[in-house]
Amino acid sequence: MGRISRLLDKVFSKRETEKSSNVEELRTAFKARYHQFKLLLNANNKALEIMAEMEEALRGTWPFGMSFVRARSTSVSTNVFQIVKHLNELSSGKYEAIHERFKEIQKRINPFIYPKTANKEGPLVLPLRDVGRDLADQAGSKMANLGEIRNRIQLQVPDGFVITAQAYHRFMELNDLQAEIDNRIQATDVDRVDKLYDLSAGIQQLIIGSSLPEHLERNILENYRLLKGEAEKGPTVAMRSSALGEDLAGTSFAGQYRSELNVSEENLLHSYKEIVASKYGVPAMAYRLNRGIRDEDVAMCVGCLRMVDAAAGGVVYSRDPMRIRDDVIVINSVWGLPKSVVDGSTNPDLFVVSRGDPMKIIRKEIEVKEQKFVCYADEGVCRLDTIDEERSLPSLSDEDVIGLARLAVRLEDYYGVPQDIEWAIEADGSITLLQCRPLQKTEVQQKPTDQEKVEEGRTDSVLLRGGITASPGIAAGPVYVVKKDIDTFQFPEGGILVTAQSLPRWATLMNRAAAVVTEQGSIAGHLGNVAREFGVPALFGLKEAIDQLENGQVVTVDADGLTIYKGRVDDLLKRAEKPKNLMEGSPVFEALNGASRLIIPLNLLDPDAPEFRPDNCRTFHDITRFCHEKSVNEMFKFGKEHHFPERSSKQLLGKVPMQWWILNLDDGFYEEVDGKYVKLENICSIPMLALWEGITAVPWAGPPPVDGKGFMSVMFQATANTALVPGMRSQYADRNYFMISKNYCSLTSRLGFHFSTVETLVSDRSSENYISFQYKGGAADYKRKRRRILFVTEILEEYGFRVDVKEDSLIARLEDYEESFMKNRLKILGYLTMHTRQLDMIMANDSKVSYYRSKISKDVHNMVN
Repeated sequence: MGRISRLLDKVFSKRETEKSSNVEELRTAFKARYHQFKLLLNANNKALEIMAEMEEALRGTWPFGMSFVRARSTSVSTNVFQIVKHLNELSSGKYEAIHERFKEIQKRINPFIYPKTANKEGPLVLPLRDVGRDLADQAGSKMANLGEIRNRIQLQVPDGFVITAQAYHRFMELNDLQAEIDNRIQATDVDRVDKLYDLSAGIQQLIIGSSLPEHLERNILENYRLLKGEAEKGPTVAMRSSALGEDLAGTSFAGQYRSELNVSEENLLHSYKEIVASKYGVPAMAYRLNRGIRDEDVAMCVGCLRMVDAAAGGVVYSRDPMRIRDDVIVINSVWGLPKSVVDGSTNPDLFVVSRGDPMKIIRKEIEVKEQKFVCYADEGVCRLDTIDEERSLPSLSDEDVIGLARLAVRLEDYYGVPQDIEWAIEADGSITLLQCRPLQKTEVQQKPTDQEKVEEGRTDSVLLRGGITASPGIAAGPVYVVKKDIDTFQFPEGGILVTAQSLPRWATLMNRAAAVVTEQGSIAGHLGNVAREFGVPALFGLKEAIDQLENGQVVTVDADGLTIYKGRVDDLLKRAEKPKNLMEGSPVFEALNGASRLIIPLNLLDPDAPEFRPDNCRTFHDITRFCHEKSVNEMFKFGKEHHFPERSSKQLLGKVPMQWWILNLDDGFYEEVDGKYVKLENICSIPMLALWEGITAVPWAGPPPVDGKGFMSVMFQATANTALVPGMRSQYADRNYFMISKNYCSLTSRLGFHFSTVETLVSDRSSENYISFQYKGGAADYKRKRRRILFVTEILEEYGFRVDVKEDSLIARLEDYEESFMKNRLKILGYLTMHTRQLDMIMANDSKVSYYRSKISKDVHNMVN
């Protein structure tokens, strides 16, 4: 007897070991797959963001150089390579063919970003008279822009010169500074603010204490003496940072680098080193680190401009940044230099000028200006001086206001986009421009107030306001709301596409749509890219668009102004000309344009089409689309490919009178459970809890009454298919299984005669979120089961699911929505899982079908609202 006991102990011990081993293998497999999936999505998002930057640059409304082209092309290539790598690791090497396509496309891109002809070495110093937009690589974007204004537009700017990127590199090379800086950065925990401050101070001291190359010193002083001319004493200068990329659209470097005012000859060289050192100020370093911008890619150029003897100064916006489509110019002005406007140390006067012919000042707000910022050349100091008599007087005459407004319009016309302009009025009354860059628009509230409507002069015409500009422009046409694929067949030529989400499949409408409006989406998404490629205005993230806009209603979409107007607004549509492309025709533009043709266009649109294959990927964008689609499929095959280890799971203690078994794959429980059962309050899986809320929301009233024909249909099918008999052992075992982690859930469910699976991932990162729902089975004949599938399909499509129906089964998908939306839709699936079972038996009875359609629609509506 003892031998039998020991033998049984050994057998059960072996089974327990195998059981534990199976569970750990399953958990390890899940974690590995989930990790690769998240890495792929991160790389995908970065790649799409970079593509959006490249498209913005191709509009040519701000200067850029080859460093921009190389950096963006290299960065997007790196991320696409990572996408391909993670997909193959996720799929055990199933998609090696896509890696070959990547290499072929990269080979075709290389000649555009690394031309065979070697670049000539640039000068160390450039006079401003020789600088234009084509020299952004040497002078930095800020000084390249100022040179463009002086030499091409023929407007007044201070005389001066630029210490170039080549000078910066020579300085860094002489002292081997870059290697030392790289070592210090790598050795520092930059996530700790105190360590970052210590690092910043140490690097700045290192730079300021280093020697300049002798030939660089000579070049700087020689160019200063040219400014000096025959005068006994040279002028003081303003030394301003002009780092590569500092003032480009979409970057946040503005104001992070140092400027020095009133610099005399003897302080030129030291001030130059201080400005170079400001590249390593804490805000600038943190920005580069967070954005993944390589330190060595940001060369610090410095502009040296003759100081202006300013009677007044300030900033003029060629449009109101809060309401970009208003026909006004906004001017802020103070006495003295404009520094006190820029840094906010003085309350400025405000002037608003209408753009009519003639221009008129329509608003003045004159502040009490107690101080003004003044530089004294003889003393070598700058300070805020107290104002006595002039403190309550306007800092500008009406003539000066109109003159500034005309300049602002002229600059906007030249660049093609609204401008932010820093200026000064000198003692002789002339206007000198100190800086000009694209105006940063401020996102406005969604619904305009009554006061805003009155100010715009369109009291009843504003329907919606808000969102983000995914593709610029203005267009008008009839609204057409698209919810499912079949809607696209009736989409009118010149219609306004209105949809819940910026899904890639709507890209097929870009050749017919006048504009696109979505309730959710980002400029970096696939649809945004295609809209920009086709030149279709697109306004994304506009909440309630579907509820507020009606099919057939004619509207005007102002994507730049983040506004939708009722009817055709002709004065807006007249402004819809494309902005002038300043970079077009330059070698740098052609390099970006050539590389972009192999990076940005999207050709693979429909994942169900036979053409959706690796060998049809012609661009990096095609590769990201293909890999994203296949990665989702691979990730959510987990539940199918891995057998549920029933003995290692826990049975749920719940109110529903069926068996529900749960396997915790990772972090789906608050606390580990030793016994056989787990309570609902110990489960922290976000998607499972959402499903469960739908499962339990409305008690199931039992199967519907079955007529004679329905009953005979069930009996015949049960006789023909023994898998449908509950007592038979089959793949339809009468249990329901959850595999969960905090953000993941796989549900395999058999309720009655129907079989369904849900695989879902839900987190606070919408780009990762996904739901896959499969529904099949039933006990009635094929016709009834088919009608039930179409019944369920209609409900799912109403709530935004994309549904593919094959015979008497369906597969529904939803992806890329925010967490709350996904949880809401999972509740619907939980409800449908419980309440559509056995409905196939009544599908031949139209009155009963109508009753259950009404009941389910009402239940779902109440539940999600």
